[in-house]
Formats: sequence, C-alpha cells, structure tokens
Amino acid sequence: MAQENCAHEAPQARFAQKVTGFRRMTPGLLRADHSAEVFAGLPAGVTLQGQLLAALKDAAPRLGISPRLVHAVDWLFRFTQPQDWQKGSRPIVWPSARMQRDALGLEASQAKAINRRLIELGLITMKDSPNGKRYGQRDLKGRIVEAYGFDLSPLAARYAEFRRLAEEGRAIRLAMGQLRRRATIARKAIRQILETAAEYGFTGEEWVNLRRDSEALGRALKEVERVDEMETGVGSLERRQREARERLEGLLGAVHKDPMGAENRPHYNTYKPTPDPEQDTVIAAKECSREGEGPGLSAPTTVPRHHRTDRGMVHGIAADELPRLAPQLKRYLRRASPTWPELHDAADWLRHDLGVSKSLWGEACVTMGRDLAAVALAIVSTKDPEHFTGSPGGYFHGMVAKARAGELYLERTVWALRRAAQPAGQHRAVRSGDRAPRDRAGA
Repeated sequence: MAQENCAHEAPQARFAQKVTGFRRMTPGLLRADHSAEVFAGLPAGVTLQGQLLAALKDAAPRLGISPRLVHAVDWLFRFTQPQDWQKGSRPIVWPSARMQRDALGLEASQAKAINRRLIELGLITMKDSPNGKRYGQRDLKGRIVEAYGFDLSPLAARYAEFRRLAEEGRAIRLAMGQLRRRATIARKAIRQILETAAEYGFTGEEWVNLRRDSEALGRALKEVERVDEMETGVGSLERRQREARERLEGLLGAVHKDPMGAENRPHYNTYKPTPDPEQDTVIAAKECSREGEGPGLSAPTTVPRHHRTDRGMVHGIAADELPRLAPQLKRYLRRASPTWPELHDAADWLRHDLGVSKSLWGEACVTMGRDLAAVALAIVSTKDPEHFTGSPGGYFHGMVAKARAGELYLERTVWALRRAAQPAGQHRAVRSGDRAPRDRAGA
C-alpha cells in the first residue's frame, strides 16, 4: 500500500501544486543536477543525514548563505527519512507550496524566490513531474517508489566542501579575534603613553598627531573583516605604539627595556622624574633603602645601578615565585618565568582590578621601589574581599603609609603565602626553628 511522504501536518492530497511552466536553466541548476545524478548515498564518515545539515550551517557564513535560506533547507530536511539517503535511493521531498508558505511565513512570491535562490546556490535541485506538480509515494517499508519535488542530494556531494569552508571560517575568526585583542592592547597602551606624557608636561605636535592617528585607525579597524587588512592595520597601530614608547622612554631617561617587545606591552609610568635623568633608575630603591623591612625583605643599604638580574632574587623573592604566591598576576603575564620588569607591568595592570589609582601606584613605587611595590600589590590581591574594612585600594594606601614611616614588614605575610602554597603534608614538616618572624606591621 502506498504512503505519502510528508510531515505530520502535511495534507493527504496527492497533488499539491499547479503547473508553473518550464523551469529556467541556470549554471547553479545544472551543477546541482549533475551532483544529484551521481548521488551514491551519504559520504564516507557520515552516518546521519543531520551531519550534512550541520555542515551546511557551519559553512553558511563563508558561502554568503543567509539564515533565512538555511532555515528553508532545514525545514525541507524534516521530510526526509534515513532510507532516502542510502545508495540506490534519492532524498526527494514534495511538500506543497501552501505548506511551505505557511511553515516559513512567506508570501507566494517570496517562497518562489527562496526556492530559486537555493537552486542557484547549488544546494538543492528539482525533479519535475511531467505535469509540473510535486508528489510522491512510498512503499510499506517507507522507501520512495516515485517522487517529484525538491532533491536534496547536492548537499551530500558538497559535504567535504562545507567542512573545509567551516574550518577556514573558524581559523579566520580565531585570527581576527587575536588581531582585535592585539589592537585593543595597542590602543590602551597608546592612551597610557599619552596620559603619562601629559602628566610629565610633554607637549608638542607629535603627541597630538599620535592621538589623532591612533583614534582614527582604531575606528577604521572596527569595520575591517579581512585578515590581511586587519594585520596591516594592527601592525601600523603597534608601530605607532612602539615609536611613542621609545620616544617617551627617551624623554624619561628609562634604562629598563621590555624583553618581550614594546609592541606587545604598554608603557607604565612608575616613578617621578628628577633633574638628573641618570638618577631616575635608582631613586625609588634609594627611597626604599631608608625603610626597615625586616629579615628577608629588607632593601640593601646601598643601591648599585645594576643590583640584580631581571630574573634574580629581590628582597628574598625570585621573579618566578611571585606569580605562584599571587595567582591573579598570571593573567597579565605571557610566560611562567617572568622577569621583574614584566612583573612591574603586570602589577600595573592588576592595580586596575584592585581599584588602586595611578597616582597611588606611582607613590608606592617611589616609596618602596618598583620591586617591593609589586610584591605589596600582589599580597593585596591574595586577600579575601571580606578582609578589607574599606577597599583593596584603601588597604594598599595604608601599606604605602607604613612603608613611608618605616613600619612595613612583609616577611611574615610572604612566609605564610609560601607555606599555604606547599602541599598539605609538608606543613607538618616545618620545624619550630623555621617559624615565620613575628609580624610587627605586616600586610
């Protein structure tokens, strides 16, 4: 006994549409016809017809296929059955024109336009009956014995193409996301450079041009969709950042260079200028040398110009140890073994999260030195929010005040962080002689 191939709500009438005349032959229709003629079942590696639809949806943005067209194909898929996609059969469906219009919410002319577009894109083809009507029959096992209507077999032939385009699309989105993040970092760095230049009273046409050009370039990049154009624009923005930073460092007399490259790091102003630029690199450490910090964290009484390596010990703490003690620093670091200059930069990013103002951070760097200021800020980041009576920024302000008065002792806090980072079994192994020094005025 024959069965109608239709959705549950499909009418039982055998003939569903009037003759509309000869179909116009187009290149898309010819390609789709050829794909349908060589249909031999689902492609290798595909077990369910739904995989074809999923591949089409993934590739649709790359093919310029609108969501409305994808939805139309999705709707046609509802009428197919697994046996229609087997070798020797054809996935042909024959919903009526009225059913299609009602289901998709279309006028007659809109439905016809969508069908033509699907054919031109080579997603479907049409198997026309002698009288131009859509209809079909199934046997008792549900296999199609006769059908005229929408032929979906071109989708199987294009499965590999859909997968390739989807992968290309994902790679492009990933690349664009990375480039947009680089552009954001460069824009923020340029703004910080301009803020620092303004704070130090540096004026001139170069800073005006930098602001104007970087803002215009930033607006233009928001409209870019091609990777090559985005790379060019981001490279130009990073070049401006690099040149501006080098100019600012020259004006400030900075001697520490960012080992990760200026194009990937913003500039941070963390000390105050003096009439003698050669003294800028040691003034913070000299100020800090007047403050007693306790065993293990005290600053040297004399500060040679190069008193450590970038990865060496500072106040009894190694550069790669601080991120382990204060994990919030890690989000602003690009490697597991940072240098102290990189920790300074990371701490300057971290201060935003903690609500520490730029002026207070600069004051801390002058009072304690950049290294110990980074340590103190890292310690604040480890505190539970309920630990603060006011805010993290206010707590840090109190630490700076203690340091200025010579009453800041962080050794016990650092020792406690080290102990907390140890495996639980090692805590009991600490001998009485290894106890932390008494915290006279720590964090």
